[in-house]
Amino acid sequence: MHHAPVVIDLETARANLPFPALINALRTAFIAGAEVPLRHRHELPDNNTLLLMPAWQGAKALGVKIVTVYPRNGTRGLNAVFSTYLLCEGETGQPLAIIDGNEITGRRTAAASALAGDYLARPDATSLLIAGAGHIASMMAQAWSAVRPITRVTCWNPRPSRAETLATTLRAEGFNATATSDLEAAARNADIISCATLATAPIIHGAWLKPGTHLDLIGGYRPDMREADDTAIRRARVFIDTKAALAEAGDLTQPIAAGLLSLSEIQGDLAGLCAQKIPGRDTAGEITLFKSVGSAIEDLAAALLVYNAIRPA
Repeated sequence: MHHAPVVIDLETARANLPFPALINALRTAFIAGAEVPLRHRHELPDNNTLLLMPAWQGAKALGVKIVTVYPRNGTRGLNAVFSTYLLCEGETGQPLAIIDGNEITGRRTAAASALAGDYLARPDATSLLIAGAGHIASMMAQAWSAVRPITRVTCWNPRPSRAETLATTLRAEGFNATATSDLEAAARNADIISCATLATAPIIHGAWLKPGTHLDLIGGYRPDMREADDTAIRRARVFIDTKAALAEAGDLTQPIAAGLLSLSEIQGDLAGLCAQKIPGRDTAGEITLFKSVGSAIEDLAAALLVYNAIRPA
C-alpha cells in the first residue's frame, strides 16, 4: 500500500536524535557497513553549489542528502546552506520521509566525534575544551557527556563574545561551563579538545597537549583548512572517520604532502574502531587525534533513527 512520505521538521528531528541513541545507531551502522558513493558536487551559476550525498544498506534502506549552498543568501536574510534528507525503503525505493537535513547533519557530526572518543579518549576524561561557537560546537558538550563523565566545559572562539554566549547557553543546560580568551591555557588543561571552526591556519599547537589528551578535529573539511599544527599530528596517534579524510582534510593532506605523516601511520577508521578490528587508546598517557569530514552512512543512520521513532502505524 502506498503512503505519501512523512515530512519531518527541524524540531521533530532534533527531539528524536538524542545523543546516546544516535551514537549507538552510528556504531551499529559502521559495523554493518553501507554503500557510500563519492558525493556529487555540481557548480551552479553565481558561485552556488548543489551537493548530493547518497547511501544505501541493501534492502534495509536508501537515502540521499540534498544540500544547496548559496553564499549570497545572507543579503536576503536567509541561511547560506539548506539541507534536506530523502529516506526511501531499501526493497522498493518507495519514499518514506523527507527530513530536515541541517539537524541530521549537525547531530550526526557531533555524535561521530563522541563515538570515536568512546574508543580514544581516556575513560576518566572529565574536562572538555570546545573551540568554536557555531551549530556543531553548541552540541559538543551534550554529545561528549553521552560517553564520558564531563564535569567542566571551557569555550573559546576567535570572537570572545560568541564563546561567552555559548558558555551561558551550556550553563542553562546544566553544564559547569566558562568562556576563556586564553586558548593555550585551556588546551594545556583539557582532557578532550573538540575543534569545530572554519580555521585556515592551526589554532591548536601540539606543544600544548598534555599526555593523555584526545584531540577531536571537526572543521577543516578542505585541503586549505587547518585546526592543528604539525607537532600535534606528529605527537598523536591519528584516526580518521573514513578514507575521504585523507583526500579532503588539510590537517592530514598538508602533513602528508610535507612528508611528516605517512599513510601507514594512520591508525585506522571509525568502522575499524566500532568493529573492534583495530585498537583504540593503548595507554593512559598517549595523545590521540580523530579527524572527521563526515559520511553519508551517518546521515542514513540518523534519518532511520528519526523515522523509526515517529513512523506512522
